[in-house]
Amino acid sequence: MNKTKIIAIFIVLAVLLPLLFIYFQKDETSKNNIPIVEITYPLDGTVVSKIVTISGTATDPDGNDDIERVEITIDSRWDIVEGTNIWSYEWKVFDFEEGFYTVKVRSWDGTDYSKTKEINIEIDNPEVVETDAHKWAIFIAASNFPEENESKLGNGGLNLAEKISAHFIENLGYSTSNIIVLFDDGWIREDNGYGDPIMTLDERKHDYNITYGAATKETLVSTINYVVDESNKFSDSEIFLWISSHGCGDSDRILFGGRVLKRSELFLWDDTLSDKELSDILSGLKSKKTCIIVDACYSGGFADKTIINIPEFFLFRSSLSKSGRVVMTGASKYRVGYASTTEGPLFSQLWFYGLISGNADGFRPGLLNTGRPTILKIFKDGKVSAEEAFYYARYILRTSKTLEDYSKMEPQINDQYPRRGYFGSIKGLIFGE
Repeated sequence: MNKTKIIAIFIVLAVLLPLLFIYFQKDETSKNNIPIVEITYPLDGTVVSKIVTISGTATDPDGNDDIERVEITIDSRWDIVEGTNIWSYEWKVFDFEEGFYTVKVRSWDGTDYSKTKEINIEIDNPEVVETDAHKWAIFIAASNFPEENESKLGNGGLNLAEKISAHFIENLGYSTSNIIVLFDDGWIREDNGYGDPIMTLDERKHDYNITYGAATKETLVSTINYVVDESNKFSDSEIFLWISSHGCGDSDRILFGGRVLKRSELFLWDDTLSDKELSDILSGLKSKKTCIIVDACYSGGFADKTIINIPEFFLFRSSLSKSGRVVMTGASKYRVGYASTTEGPLFSQLWFYGLISGNADGFRPGLLNTGRPTILKIFKDGKVSAEEAFYYARYILRTSKTLEDYSKMEPQINDQYPRRGYFGSIKGLIFGE
């Protein structure tokens, strides 16, 4: 080989080798690492019923946490879950047949899917047992909405819901399987609700094995429909429904809160719920012993009342109140309510204390249902009805010096238990009997 050819080869190699090195180096550095997805709750083999929140994490090994979506399938199509790096999916299993189901999840970073993770879950919806404990309780609290503002209510609603639940279980014969708590989007957040999500309601340590879910409209409707269907199987069913949230209104419009010629309405996590909508959802309920408490600003319309015990204009009546029901609200249709971020809404706190302490025993409606203690001992029987606890709460709000700033809440009541009419509702609703 002559010197010219050797020089030519060296020149070609000198040009090509750097180019090849750059090409392969570029290919190596531009290679996408597939994302990773994990299921943190529930564990493989878990037995679930009613509502279960499946949750987990997704990460991008490339270091930029660029997860576009997480998808889930439960023996069917792929659905997109809530969240990305921390994600959750609420599975309502009321209408699913009992048996084993495979849950699969995967994450997508815009280029590649992760490897699929899967767990097996068994659905075992407990049957309604033929006993005398045909009692159901639903607690709904929407408190810490995503917007960063002062309107967050903290975890007080959840805390109070669990206190009332414990009392119903320990003292009133309610089964843990018949108590459902719906709170926010199903997650607990740091800093009493003001921070980032840290765990789902299901993942927390519980004193009792009750059912938890999110306070979304879809979950509310499916939960109430489930309870209506189950309770309608028994003529002696007892229902307690408690809702706490922000009410829709304008606090700058002092006289009527902007609610004249409007229905009472409150916020759920993802939507709103009017008094008429709640009435329609409960229209099929046959229970002759039902207590409903709606504790929110401007909520009086849920009891078909406006203010100072004045009935709602007939065109705006919800008909939520009917024979066999006691409906209470934490404020009138035109007034704001108040809540503690750790203890829950004020009216419900007073109502519950009057119920469990016995202090409300014998309390009467008084003028315009503002509440008064009884003068005659014959009205004290050692038991506290739902109505007596209401009149106690109203009385305390009206007379307590420490609560003067909250005295204008004006909670409302529409008592039609056990029947419509003044004489039909003399007998109070005693829980657990």
